[in-house]
Amino acid sequence: MLKAKKSSSRKVVKKTVKVKDESEQLKDHVVSGMQEKKAKEIVCIDMRNLKNAVTDFFIVCHADSRTHIESIARSIEEYVHDKTKEDPLYKEGFTNAEWILLDYSNVVAHIFLKEKRDFFGIERLWADAEIKQIASH
Repeated sequence: MLKAKKSSSRKVVKKTVKVKDESEQLKDHVVSGMQEKKAKEIVCIDMRNLKNAVTDFFIVCHADSRTHIESIARSIEEYVHDKTKEDPLYKEGFTNAEWILLDYSNVVAHIFLKEKRDFFGIERLWADAEIKQIASH
């Protein structure tokens, strides 16, 4: 008499992997471009849960000189373009280089001189958003 093989009742458990959306990936690329040129006090302002927010993320940092600001902005542009083939939809501030803004629609990068950052206080303006300090590299 043949015995029937006992079927193993193995339970298959699927792991849920959180996939970063395009905005989060772009935010990470902007931060990497900032870190590449030693941007100071990088902050990510997550605006996705705010009503009437104009973007998903503001990424804010500062630099010690106009030359440093320009190099950070160029690094962001190069890094984002290399990774995503995207260019900023709008950019402003290269003439005076006291505050350069790079607008990628869902992510906006702000690079300030320290005194301009303190004066405008973007983090204070968006204090009801989730604000995270980004570690320096």
